[in-house]
Amino acid sequence: MFAGLARMSVPWDHVTLFQADERDAPDGDPDRNLTHLRKSLGDVRATVVAMPVNAAGLRAAAAEYVALLPERFDLVHLGLGPDGHTASLVPGDPVLEVTDWLVAVTGAYQGRWRMALAYPALARASQILWLVTGEDKKEPLARLLAGDASIPAGRVEAVGSLVFADVAAARPR
Repeated sequence: MFAGLARMSVPWDHVTLFQADERDAPDGDPDRNLTHLRKSLGDVRATVVAMPVNAAGLRAAAAEYVALLPERFDLVHLGLGPDGHTASLVPGDPVLEVTDWLVAVTGAYQGRWRMALAYPALARASQILWLVTGEDKKEPLARLLAGDASIPAGRVEAVGSLVFADVAAARPR
């Protein structure tokens, strides 16, 4: 998606991108969301505010990231995992119950600790843009659209939400 946007006529020098989640991995690692974002953006001049996952002490780094966040987000882009997770908010993780932090450090998921915007930060979005692709997302997409709060993605609240899904994810069973 970002590669397509980078080819558009956008006043990139007026755009600031904040990460919604990031894996604790070295700079440039293919597991890092930031690695893919920077590659997708290419030479555009957007400001990217990266989550400081390589700082000593992830919890302290999460608090530092909070200080950089705006009062409101114009738009938050989220994906959807086959287990209903979004933004590294995964089933069973204690951060799902966080109501007084904006940025949290999750437990290990798929072999990596993660830093994530917690629900109160996501609720600062004027608009959530969900991008959902793949046949393995059929069930979680149906649950998201039904407002099923038993999956992490179903607990995201915002003023508005828009879902873009490919045919594989959106096709009824």
